[in-house]
Amino acid sequence: MKIGHVGLTCSSEKKADRFYGSLFGLEKQEPKTVPADTANPIFGIDVDLNVINYTGDGVRFEVFLSESNITKRPIDHICIEVENLEAFVDQCRKKGVKVNRVPRGESRVTFIEDFDGNLFEVKGG
Repeated sequence: MKIGHVGLTCSSEKKADRFYGSLFGLEKQEPKTVPADTANPIFGIDVDLNVINYTGDGVRFEVFLSESNITKRPIDHICIEVENLEAFVDQCRKKGVKVNRVPRGESRVTFIEDFDGNLFEVKGG
Protein backbone atom coordinates (compact mmCIF):
# COMPACT_ATOMS: atom_id res chain seq x y z
CA MET A 1 0.00 0.00 0.00
CA LYS A 2 1.10 3.56 -0.64
CA ILE A 3 -0.37 6.98 -0.13
CA GLY A 4 -1.70 8.43 -3.37
CA HIS A 5 -2.59 11.90 -2.11
CA VAL A 6 -3.79 13.84 0.91
CA GLY A 7 -7.00 15.85 0.53
CA LEU A 8 -7.20 18.99 2.67
CA THR A 9 -9.24 22.17 2.79
CA CYS A 10 -7.96 25.75 2.47
CA SER A 11 -9.98 28.94 2.82
CA SER A 12 -8.55 30.55 -0.33
CA GLU A 13 -6.44 29.89 -3.41
CA LYS A 14 -4.05 32.66 -2.35
CA LYS A 15 -3.36 30.96 1.00
CA ALA A 16 -2.99 27.57 -0.69
CA ASP A 17 -0.51 29.03 -3.21
CA ARG A 18 1.53 30.64 -0.43
CA PHE A 19 1.74 27.44 1.62
CA TYR A 20 1.93 24.57 -0.90
CA GLY A 21 3.56 26.53 -3.72
CA SER A 22 5.83 29.08 -2.05
CA LEU A 23 6.70 27.24 1.17
CA PHE A 24 6.72 23.61 -0.01
CA GLY A 25 7.85 24.46 -3.55
CA LEU A 26 5.20 22.25 -5.15
CA GLU A 27 3.94 22.70 -8.68
CA LYS A 28 0.39 24.01 -8.95
CA GLN A 29 -1.78 22.03 -11.34
CA GLU A 30 -4.75 23.36 -13.28
CA PRO A 31 -7.79 23.85 -10.96
CA LYS A 32 -10.71 21.46 -11.42
CA THR A 33 -14.22 21.10 -10.09
CA VAL A 34 -15.83 18.16 -8.32
CA PRO A 35 -19.51 18.52 -9.24
CA ALA A 36 -22.13 18.55 -6.49
CA ASP A 37 -23.62 15.25 -7.72
CA THR A 38 -20.27 13.60 -6.92
CA ALA A 39 -19.39 15.65 -3.82
CA ASN A 40 -22.73 15.04 -2.10
CA PRO A 41 -22.65 11.22 -1.94
CA ILE A 42 -18.98 11.24 -0.89
CA PHE A 43 -18.76 14.17 1.52
CA GLY A 44 -22.41 15.04 2.20
CA ILE A 45 -21.91 18.51 0.70
CA ASP A 46 -24.35 19.54 -2.02
CA VAL A 47 -22.18 22.13 -3.81
CA ASP A 48 -19.56 22.07 -6.55
CA LEU A 49 -16.08 21.89 -4.97
CA ASN A 50 -13.08 23.68 -6.48
CA VAL A 51 -9.87 21.66 -6.18
CA ILE A 52 -6.21 22.40 -6.92
CA ASN A 53 -3.51 19.75 -6.89
CA TYR A 54 -0.02 20.68 -5.74
CA THR A 55 2.56 18.08 -6.74
CA GLY A 56 6.26 17.31 -6.57
CA ASP A 57 8.78 14.61 -5.72
CA GLY A 58 6.29 11.83 -5.09
CA VAL A 59 3.77 13.88 -3.11
CA ARG A 60 0.36 15.27 -4.05
CA PHE A 61 -1.90 17.49 -1.99
CA GLU A 62 -5.48 17.73 -3.26
CA VAL A 63 -6.57 21.09 -1.87
CA PHE A 64 -10.29 21.88 -1.73
CA LEU A 65 -10.99 25.61 -1.76
CA SER A 66 -13.72 26.57 0.67
CA GLU A 67 -14.31 30.26 1.13
CA SER A 68 -17.73 29.45 2.59
CA ASN A 69 -18.65 27.88 5.90
CA ILE A 70 -18.04 24.28 4.79
CA THR A 71 -16.23 22.56 7.61
CA LYS A 72 -12.98 20.74 6.98
CA ARG A 73 -14.01 17.39 8.46
CA PRO A 74 -16.25 16.09 5.63
CA ILE A 75 -13.71 16.78 2.87
CA ASP A 76 -10.33 15.99 4.45
CA HIS A 77 -9.10 12.54 3.45
CA ILE A 78 -6.08 10.44 2.58
CA CYS A 79 -5.95 8.48 -0.67
CA ILE A 80 -4.33 5.07 -0.45
CA GLU A 81 -3.41 2.82 -3.35
CA VAL A 82 -3.77 -0.95 -3.02
CA GLU A 83 -2.85 -3.77 -5.39
CA ASN A 84 -6.31 -5.31 -5.67
CA LEU A 85 -9.15 -2.87 -5.06
CA GLU A 86 -11.97 -5.42 -5.14
CA ALA A 87 -10.23 -7.78 -2.67
CA PHE A 88 -9.50 -4.84 -0.35
CA VAL A 89 -13.13 -3.64 -0.47
CA ASP A 90 -14.30 -7.19 0.29
CA GLN A 91 -11.92 -7.34 3.26
CA CYS A 92 -13.23 -3.97 4.51
CA ARG A 93 -16.82 -5.17 4.39
CA LYS A 94 -15.96 -8.39 6.23
CA LYS A 95 -14.32 -6.34 8.99
CA GLY A 96 -17.31 -4.02 9.34
CA VAL A 97 -15.66 -1.00 7.70
CA LYS A 98 -18.07 1.42 6.01
CA VAL A 99 -17.55 1.40 2.21
CA ASN A 100 -18.97 4.09 -0.07
CA ARG A 101 -18.71 3.59 -3.84
CA VAL A 102 -19.94 6.51 -5.95
CA PRO A 103 -20.36 6.53 -9.75
CA ARG A 104 -18.19 9.10 -11.50
CA GLY A 105 -18.53 9.12 -15.26
CA GLU A 106 -17.68 5.67 -16.65
CA SER A 107 -16.03 4.57 -13.40
CA ARG A 108 -16.61 5.04 -9.69
CA VAL A 109 -14.71 6.33 -6.69
CA THR A 110 -14.31 4.29 -3.52
CA PHE A 111 -14.13 5.71 -0.03
CA ILE A 112 -13.88 3.91 3.29
CA GLU A 113 -14.33 5.34 6.75
CA ASP A 114 -12.38 4.16 9.78
CA PHE A 115 -14.11 3.52 13.08
CA ASP A 116 -13.55 7.15 14.14
CA GLY A 117 -14.95 8.70 10.97
CA ASN A 118 -11.68 9.44 9.13
CA LEU A 119 -12.06 9.21 5.34
CA PHE A 120 -9.81 7.25 2.99
CA GLU A 121 -10.14 7.25 -0.79
CA VAL A 122 -9.01 3.86 -2.12
CA LYS A 123 -7.57 3.30 -5.59
CA GLY A 124 -6.09 0.19 -7.09
CA GLY A 125 -6.10 -2.46 -9.76
